[in-house]
Amino acid sequence: MTQFAVFRNPRRTEFLPFLLQIQTSRLDRSSVRVVMPLMQRSSAAPADAALTPHLVVQGIAVWADPMNLATVQRRLLGSELEILADPDQDRIIRAIDELISRG
Repeated sequence: MTQFAVFRNPRRTEFLPFLLQIQTSRLDRSSVRVVMPLMQRSSAAPADAALTPHLVVQGIAVWADPMNLATVQRRLLGSELEILADPDQDRIIRAIDELISRG
């Protein structure tokens, strides 16, 4: 499974349609994947673009939510929908850096 691959949320809701795999492919032998929720954008979407980058996935406007990282069993994720483009991958990495940097 590819790092920065987007999957449908197996428990899909209107507000949380996708999960983004963020763990490195070096950990492919693991039965779980570290994922970041991709929340559907709405008037309530956070404004802090550095921490919560806004993206478009499968034509749906979403924002990445690094505050709610989780693990999901690999078998539940299904097929990759797409891989984020390099500029979006960079924005995700910066968001994770923002989350864990000493402030």
